[in-house]
Amino acid sequence: METSIPVDLINPGQVFACLGFLEAAHVLCGGAEGRFDWHDEEKFFLRISGEVNPFEKVLEFLSKVEVRAIAPERWRPKKEPKNEGEHEKLEKELQEQIKSIEFPSTSPDTSSAMPIQIIGQSKKPVTLSHWADGSSRNEFKLYSGNRSALDIAKAMLLGTRGKPRKGHNRGNLVTKGLVQLWEDARVDLVARPLDILSPMGGSFNFDPRGAWTQIDAGYSPNNHKHKVVASPVVEILAAWGLEHTRPDEFETRKVRYSVWAGALPPMLARAALACRIEALLQRRFSFELTMSGKEKIITVAQEET
Repeated sequence: METSIPVDLINPGQVFACLGFLEAAHVLCGGAEGRFDWHDEEKFFLRISGEVNPFEKVLEFLSKVEVRAIAPERWRPKKEPKNEGEHEKLEKELQEQIKSIEFPSTSPDTSSAMPIQIIGQSKKPVTLSHWADGSSRNEFKLYSGNRSALDIAKAMLLGTRGKPRKGHNRGNLVTKGLVQLWEDARVDLVARPLDILSPMGGSFNFDPRGAWTQIDAGYSPNNHKHKVVASPVVEILAAWGLEHTRPDEFETRKVRYSVWAGALPPMLARAALACRIEALLQRRFSFELTMSGKEKIITVAQEET
């Protein structure tokens, strides 16, 4: 079966998320191939051998997952907690981590860059770790500060909640994740998953629709407790899409990527996205990574001629 979704080719996060859909469909369904089409409308096509909608299959899988962090065996942070509250928070974090002998980074000093595992109902985990890559590849880690990949992934998938009131197990929903979007608007989410937006707090910074840089006018969304609007689906699927490839950072904070016309399996699609296959009918786009404090912000791309 082959089916398609709309995509905005000048939105880098949406293109990365399309590769994420391809990677996920290959894991969940097998034999997946993906291609872009831009003749009448800009679309991304997924093809699998079965009769299920691969986009629906991926979204349904992500709506029923558990998220855990991966830490090296016997890992503890270099800075020990200062008080009882920090100690309890650390112990909770350690309980949520899966211990692993193999670890992608040589210096896991903080929990913010720990890899994560997404565990579905089959209990076969999917590891996402590109931001912790200890190899010579660009890690393409955009977020910074006190946020962790685990916290971001949970927010994108499960939403965020406030502190529970007395006598309640959990607080009121503050921001929606993929789970809530799946419950509220399943048909629309399957038809156009990259277009369904929701107010969000922190993210991986893949979707430029939720990007902001502080201006010298006395305003910052963080300071005013305002939420930016973007796509949780783009954020989590883009993270999956970049697990085995990276866009081409050809100059400092200048990045390019490619979209292709012919159906490709994940192994070739990874190279195509990174502009590594010349003999393809393709279009190339480039964008700049701007800075907001220590955060790297993806901007809208322009097509290269």
